[in-house]
Amino acid sequence: MKQVVQNYKSGELAVLDVPVPACKPGGVLVRSAYSLISTGTELMKVSEAGMSMVGKARSRPDQVAKVMQSVATNGVPATYRKVMGKLDSYTPLGYSLCGIVEQVGPGTDDVAVGDLVACAGNEHALHAEVNWVPKNLYARLPDGLAPRHAAFGTVGSIALQGVRRGESQLGEVALVIGLGLIGQLVAQLLTTSGVRVVGVDPDPERCELAARLGAVACGDPAAPAVEAAVAELTGGHGVDQVYLAAGGTGNQPVELAARLCRDRGRVVDIGKCRLDLPWNAYYEKELDVRFSRSYGPGRYDPEYELEGRDYPIGYVRWTERRNLACFLDLVARGRVDVEPLISHVADFDEAVETYRRLKDGDLKAVAVLFRYPAPVAAPAPEAEAAPPALTVPEPRRDGARSAPARSAGTPVRLAFVGAGNYATSMLLPHLAGRDGVELSTVVTTTALSAANAQRKFGFAEATTDLDAVLGDKSIDAVFVVTRHSSHAELTRRALLAGKAVFVEKPLALDEEELAGVLAAVEESGNDRLQVGFNRRFAPLLQEAAKRFGDRTGPAHLRYLVNAGRLAHGSWYLREGTEGSRFAGEGGHFIDTASRLLGADPVSVYAVASSGHDDLQVLLRYPDGSTATISYVTTGPAGFPKETLDMVADGRALRLDDFVRASVHDGSRKRWVSSRLPKARDKGQSAELAAFVRAVRTGGPMPVPLSSLVATTAATLAVPAALAAGAPVTPASAR
Repeated sequence: MKQVVQNYKSGELAVLDVPVPACKPGGVLVRSAYSLISTGTELMKVSEAGMSMVGKARSRPDQVAKVMQSVATNGVPATYRKVMGKLDSYTPLGYSLCGIVEQVGPGTDDVAVGDLVACAGNEHALHAEVNWVPKNLYARLPDGLAPRHAAFGTVGSIALQGVRRGESQLGEVALVIGLGLIGQLVAQLLTTSGVRVVGVDPDPERCELAARLGAVACGDPAAPAVEAAVAELTGGHGVDQVYLAAGGTGNQPVELAARLCRDRGRVVDIGKCRLDLPWNAYYEKELDVRFSRSYGPGRYDPEYELEGRDYPIGYVRWTERRNLACFLDLVARGRVDVEPLISHVADFDEAVETYRRLKDGDLKAVAVLFRYPAPVAAPAPEAEAAPPALTVPEPRRDGARSAPARSAGTPVRLAFVGAGNYATSMLLPHLAGRDGVELSTVVTTTALSAANAQRKFGFAEATTDLDAVLGDKSIDAVFVVTRHSSHAELTRRALLAGKAVFVEKPLALDEEELAGVLAAVEESGNDRLQVGFNRRFAPLLQEAAKRFGDRTGPAHLRYLVNAGRLAHGSWYLREGTEGSRFAGEGGHFIDTASRLLGADPVSVYAVASSGHDDLQVLLRYPDGSTATISYVTTGPAGFPKETLDMVADGRALRLDDFVRASVHDGSRKRWVSSRLPKARDKGQSAELAAFVRAVRTGGPMPVPLSSLVATTAATLAVPAALAAGAPVTPASAR
């Protein structure tokens, strides 16, 4: 299928061929009929992409702050790779469309194939021929509503939520500053609610349009006629509400709002304009400044938007989806007229040229629609054409940890399931271009991420069809780099398909999932598994362990992990579906401790702060050694993320955040590493090299399966230890 994309680094716009997204549970696949260009929001994004790197930084100081935080935590090279990876990727455009339901995912029963729906969301209602849309971000069209009008649903919801935030009442007077697309819709919604509207915009054509659609007066913000109209309509008191629907960097809108608003009036910010509030003016009138957050309640809440958990109507009357349905109803009943707002309708193939004309000013528009080709019915398959059966290799039950070696000169063919930040910044850069490795296929549920990975790293194919990859006998190994909740099931399926598997941590989120993975190993005889516990492969840790040498007595290890706070909205916070933060990350630190202590834990004890954000985990090992892992989220941002000390036999080892290491002994002899010249090396490259070598040669996996299981079981034992208030035995040691 085709999709409009932009490279934020270069500013390039393109219509790209990408895989059709998968139809996931809790949503539908929608084939677009019309999608709407938001001439304000989208053109701002397009303009930012054309700026220099300095200009981009100035326009997004919030992102610069995140980059500096990442530098302090992960170092300059890792941060640079991550930032450049994001910048030099295609990003989608669009967030408002109408289309036809083409496929209904499991758990969705409120629409059927063939229904017309309006869709919302800057990740789900994109300028693309097909989109996957979760259930709370679409609404079925009322009878008689034209699809081109329904494409206004999202921007209409934004305007409607802004009006709701203003709490307008019959007979009031409102000032709408900025008569672009959102401002025009706000003015109409207020008018249909019985509010008299004064519009302000420097463009006389937009003023004329707003007046034609119901505003009682409109004019240039600098014209005295506007103030005169407000004085006449309000008896000199000023308007009851002001709606800021303007963009730009000037402060005139908020100054005008203060001048024309009545005492204790309301100012609602809907657009993205400068808000340098003149203190005296706002204080003296005690103005109530409010923000309107996009489409309404539910926006930016992943449980609502992605998991389909609705808010009870008795507590939240107007959610995103209810606002969307309400706006569609208003348009269908003729209470809001969007047809006069349509300045231009372009065929989807003309998308790049349309954006260029808008950016250059050749096309002056309030709203522009993309019109998509009508769907073409797929030809019926021939009778003998049946999908290939998934072939599971004969089981190997002799217990041998080996597989047939590759013939000389034959590359190891790898498939990636998932292509998020970690895969593209920490794994794929070490595999792309590596001798003896062929990046065969990348599989994602979203089309654009697969296309980005294919373009940047040279995958031969990009798809959303996992079954086809698992059934491809030519693929030697599958990398599972998805969200935590899918790791165990994807690993199980890949093992049963006879593939060597590299799965990022965690291997499983509970003991039942872990048992399922082991059952797949037993059923298939395929134990070719590696979990992404990369720290044991870090060159500095290995050198320090070698310098420390063998020990005769028990060791005591202390590991401080300054994990830091997560950004609001991070999927790591979805404990209900993705497991706790420690369940997702703790295996790294347990595996590192076990590597240094040369054994697997036999006992786990844990205590936690309120809310379990900060943990103290005490591990006991067979020879009496102990490891204490302090996993904290409340430390300072500039402090190193990981510091480790180990003491045994009169010797001490220290590892400072994989940048410097030292070993001390009682004779005052010591070894201190040189500070790494480039960055923290946490072992990803060496780990991948070991995995690829094992796949190529048929030799043992880099880490024994028993150790991977023991680390996972110890990680999963932490919640049980917290609940028991006493040490527990991990499942692997029972």
